[in-house]
Amino acid sequence: MAPEIKSGDSTRRDHLALVRTDLANERTLLAYGRTALMVAATGLTAVKFFPDTPGIVIIGWTLAGVGAVISATGILRFVRLRRCLRQC
Repeated sequence: MAPEIKSGDSTRRDHLALVRTDLANERTLLAYGRTALMVAATGLTAVKFFPDTPGIVIIGWTLAGVGAVISATGILRFVRLRRCLRQC
């Protein structure tokens, strides 16, 4: 439990700002994950439903790869910001 801080104290405001930023960072990570999942699922669905069409298969696997890149980007950004917030 955190020590009691007066309501007008700037330390409390700073702490609450860090908490809000941390929560926003988590929401952003979830948005990256949702986007990555949808892009990859779209690609894999295209590959599954049109296996005889070379162009769609290439696009499908490309989308699956893009989904993996989006996921990695989101995780990297999350970790960097969390590390920065912890050092403040």
